Amino acid sequence: MGESMKASEIMELERKYIMNTYSRYPIVLSHGKGCKVWDIDGNEYIDCFAGIAVNNIGHAHPKLVLTICHQAQKLIHCSNFYYTREQVELAELLTKISSLDKVFFANSGTEANEGAIKLARKYTGKKEIIAAKNSFHGRTLGALSATGQKKYKKEFEPLTPGFKHVPFGDIDAMAEAITSDTAAVILEPIQGEGGVVVPPKDYLKQVRELTEDNDILLILDEIQTGFGRTGEMFASELFGVEADIVTLAKAMGGGFPIGAILAREDVASAFKPGDHGSTFGGNPLACAAAKTSIEIIIEENLPKRSKKLGKYFKEKLKKLEHEIIEDVRGHGLMIGVELSKKCDSIVLDALKKGVLLNCTAENVIRLVPPLIIKKEEIDKVVEVLDDILAKK
Repeated sequence: MGESMKASEIMELERKYIMNTYSRYPIVLSHGKGCKVWDIDGNEYIDCFAGIAVNNIGHAHPKLVLTICHQAQKLIHCSNFYYTREQVELAELLTKISSLDKVFFANSGTEANEGAIKLARKYTGKKEIIAAKNSFHGRTLGALSATGQKKYKKEFEPLTPGFKHVPFGDIDAMAEAITSDTAAVILEPIQGEGGVVVPPKDYLKQVRELTEDNDILLILDEIQTGFGRTGEMFASELFGVEADIVTLAKAMGGGFPIGAILAREDVASAFKPGDHGSTFGGNPLACAAAKTSIEIIIEENLPKRSKKLGKYFKEKLKKLEHEIIEDVRGHGLMIGVELSKKCDSIVLDALKKGVLLNCTAENVIRLVPPLIIKKEEIDKVVEVLDDILAKK
């Protein structure tokens, strides 16, 4: 194997050696810079997918690259049997930018949600978790049980018991679902995989009031919506809500795998040594990368940029005059364009024209570019979409 391998050879080796769990697009990516990536054949693409809303600071940000290189030369991993400066510095930063007090580090979003479910049950002594239909919280069995989409679950039953699902945005259904054994409600502030679904304006506040009135916990899954994606550091700020537990991942590491559970002091104190753990969670390399990534988001004021450019992006999309477009929605640079037909072919057409898009919920084009995207890049993306949709 070497640099001279052709795309077709790499695709063939993937089919031979890697489990068939991904429907990959027919390009082999080589490198990226800023908001663009290139394949091994030299073709250039504007990346409006950002590794599933991960590369908020763009590709190959020089400060992040330098941090990873320097930390790798010092200490990559040592386990959580020992203290490390990198871990406590990141934890301190996370508490400063949130309203919460304590942190547990995991390696991914699904792990963070698994831990949040455990913490809620341990703290309350209750078993039941209420989640939303159409939600997505991960693919491991606990997080999958919380997920409110049958297509992800049907082949993997029996799942973890104790989960209820109610329609997202329906406060009456939420109130009716609460029982004396309810430990927590878990919600995405904006449903990502479900099609960039924004709740009614006061819904999350009403849920927060319900949880307080019934002495149960509110868990907000900010894995996709966090770190400036929606125009605020966290999407909860859009709705004026503070949760008891928040789960984070995706953009936190700037592309390096890391997840986290944030919790109020009293809730976090329910965990005792041995209750939860992770071999790789909070390793020095991941923590150093995440700290730098968050510092870049703050220093470059990317939440504000996301809000401004997201508004510009949505306004341009709303001006497109195609019958196929049903809705344009979202906050910041988390935008969904709902169509009246499936959008798989549109993603492939855009790929050929140098734009990476994503189709979620079958008929929603999800636009989650790096927060550093430029207006001229947005203009190009809209131009490409306009041209494609005109032929559909």
